[in-house]
Amino acid sequence: MKRALKLASKGEGRVSPNPMVGAVIVKEGRIISEGYHREFGGNHAEINAINKASEAIGGATLYVTLEPCSHYGKTPPCADRIVEVKPKRVVIGTADPSPLVSGRGIEILKRHGIETEVGILEEECRKINEIFFKFIQTKTPFITLKFAQTIDGRIATSTGHSRWISSEPSLKFAHKLRSLHDGIMVGAGTVLKDDPELTVRHVRGKNPVRIVVDSTLRIPANAPIFKNQERAKTIIATTHRHSKKRLPQLTDAGIEVLIIDADDKGRVDLKKLLIELGKKKVSSILVEGGSEIITSFLKEKMADRLVIITAPKITGKGIDAVGDLGIKRMDDSINLSLIKVFRKGDDIIIDARM
Repeated sequence: MKRALKLASKGEGRVSPNPMVGAVIVKEGRIISEGYHREFGGNHAEINAINKASEAIGGATLYVTLEPCSHYGKTPPCADRIVEVKPKRVVIGTADPSPLVSGRGIEILKRHGIETEVGILEEECRKINEIFFKFIQTKTPFITLKFAQTIDGRIATSTGHSRWISSEPSLKFAHKLRSLHDGIMVGAGTVLKDDPELTVRHVRGKNPVRIVVDSTLRIPANAPIFKNQERAKTIIATTHRHSKKRLPQLTDAGIEVLIIDADDKGRVDLKKLLIELGKKKVSSILVEGGSEIITSFLKEKMADRLVIITAPKITGKGIDAVGDLGIKRMDDSINLSLIKVFRKGDDIIIDARM
């Protein structure tokens, strides 16, 4: 199962919104085949392993990180194909939470007399697909908050200058993180101040959908974030308070504009925005700032993951990474579960879960 998990991770960034899955086939103590889900719309891990088998699978054991599917989607049901090749045993890491599967694949295998065991390295198998599990169960995207800060917690100086807080290795890491998410989100203030492209440039990988939260459509139609639509699509989320003049300029340029209900402060209601993005099959979003939108996600408890890049620099007075959360007592602070702490160049990176 550990080998199957390692194989599954090879599909990272290429199979979304499907899960990453790995499979290994063992016969008489020998691995006779293995496979993984390579890309969205392609064969699933079990089918790739079956097709590559060096000998008959009858009597073998199939190890797979996620319950085999039992329905027709982009491909035929994996459970039916497994039954055809007659393995003696199937060992499954974790059940599939999708209502289209959810135990049906396991039931098919057992009904055809295949010994089936579920729950091997289950925590690891769920963890590798934390995005898939969140999206399937809530129909809203998995949210990663990411920001670079000085060691005293500033994302910019008192004048608003922020380039560059982190090191070159950290910048490459940040672009890799972009490539692993379906969408990347910033507020209008970040676009107006930094003029970002929000594309993947320092590593190989796909460009996420660029999502800008702009309650009144302040961003000019010629901003860099609206360029290269063929390479990276841009969605603007606004409210009914939007500029009536700016809206046709954006739509004529091929920019998708979502008009979302406002919250009690007249800003885009982020919870309602995430529901709409979920309908568009955006299963994960990297929120890159600025401080206002990061604070909103934390205050509303809508974040799942937090990635903080801390540079060994001190600016003193400046712009805080996180604003007022309304917390008055330390007992009420947001607790994080540290998954990984590591270095990139001179920077320390914390990867945590809420």
